[in-house]
Amino acid sequence: MADTSVKEKTQEILAYRTKFAAKYPDIAHGFAALQKSVMQDGRIRAREKELIAVGISVGLRCVPCIYAHTRSALKLGATPEEIMEAASVAILMAGGPGMAHVVEVLNSMPCRT
Repeated sequence: MADTSVKEKTQEILAYRTKFAAKYPDIAHGFAALQKSVMQDGRIRAREKELIAVGISVGLRCVPCIYAHTRSALKLGATPEEIMEAASVAILMAGGPGMAHVVEVLNSMPCRT
């Protein structure tokens, strides 16, 4: 997937979140507060939490989640290799469907491994 496609997919996700927040502000704000609380540094650093979230996203086959958490992991300093290793744990746990969705992890990174 070209980098422009990654940007388009990210913009699509952000546009959806904006529309959802406009229609359901209480739910959107509540979810955002939960996400902020959970994903901040604690005993486990935010970077590692994002790597965990990448694996869970693959296991749940949530394409928007894959893009969002891969992007966040990269911003927090995770390498493409670390991200793919986290995604590979999902393959182990999710089997064939996990393997099929790891392509979305690859597609979500500007630089492929």
